[in-house]
Amino acid sequence: MEEKSPDTLERILQAALEEFSEKGFLGASLRQIVKHAGVTTGAFYGYFSSKEALFAAIVEPHAAMLMGRFMEAQISFAELPEEEQPGHMGVESDSYLHWMVDYICQNREPVKLLLCGAEGTSYENFVHNMVEVETESTLNYMKTLRRLGRPAPELDHSLCHIIASGMFNGIFEVVVHDIPRDQAMRDVEKLQAFYTAGWLKLMEP
Repeated sequence: MEEKSPDTLERILQAALEEFSEKGFLGASLRQIVKHAGVTTGAFYGYFSSKEALFAAIVEPHAAMLMGRFMEAQISFAELPEEEQPGHMGVESDSYLHWMVDYICQNREPVKLLLCGAEGTSYENFVHNMVEVETESTLNYMKTLRRLGRPAPELDHSLCHIIASGMFNGIFEVVVHDIPRDQAMRDVEKLQAFYTAGWLKLMEP
């Protein structure tokens, strides 16, 4: 049995990243990946069980990092005593957004693949899942404000989903359109200010 080689693995991953990035998961050809990696199909299956397993090997570390840090920020805020939450609003999200812009700018190709080429895989709803978490967190925060006796509008789930979806998709335009890091940071800060102003308007009694 052929011994696995780090060099061969790297060639497979690089060939796959190029093929998936050009054609997406559904359009990518395993035959072309194997050919460009310079290995046989039999050798390929010594490393990966399927085309989806190969796709996951490329995007999973980044999906896990982005979602993991996102959930940390959400949980950190939710675990604060309710009376402290209004004064802390935005602190965790500001920190996460700056970290996220840095991260996606440092890992553009695999993150772009995760966002734009994952149809047909378990990752195709990645952004939607983030949006759903953000939506539920927003609705829970509104309930907290009402329990504290503070003004908070009764917002439909659908509206909160639309707002969160617009925010996340706007942020991810940074990688979709290859915006340079410094410009991306400025754009996202202004986008955040835009949404903050909108939320303040919605929160008016």
